Amino acid sequence: MRVIKGNQVIEDNWLRLDMADEAAPLPPGDIIVPYAYWKTHRQQLLHRTDGLFGICIYGDDAIEEVAADLQHFRLIALDFPIFRDGRNYSHARLLRERYGYQGELRAVGDVLRDQLFFLRRCGIDAFQIREDKDIEDAIKGFSDFSITYQTAADGKVPVYKNR
Repeated sequence: MRVIKGNQVIEDNWLRLDMADEAAPLPPGDIIVPYAYWKTHRQQLLHRTDGLFGICIYGDDAIEEVAADLQHFRLIALDFPIFRDGRNYSHARLLRERYGYQGELRAVGDVLRDQLFFLRRCGIDAFQIREDKDIEDAIKGFSDFSITYQTAADGKVPVYKNR
């Protein structure tokens, strides 16, 4: 799978699991499990030795519950099931600003070029573009706007402070 990270397209080895079959053994390597799976299999994942793990947060997950375990996650994937579902924008800001999460925040799901500039402003630093879209073209979305009007998690200085 290819993702955008640091304004570059890179090959990524993380495997996102949907956990439809919770009885199935976890594959070796770096995996991303749903937050609900983490809650019920926490100890198993903490003692896992054959790869790193991250979690996937959905818009209706209670971000306050995730906050207590942030130190365990190398990566947090924020799932955008449809373009117009913006709940994970708020989750990203909370994870970065309120809870101080320093690991990788990755946008997954229905992620399009039009969202990239705003997703980054919220603190997301990796992007898995929808498969039917051109990932190379999507990178241009970061430069669609040259100024910002308010503060955000990306630390850019808003235009009104430049006076």
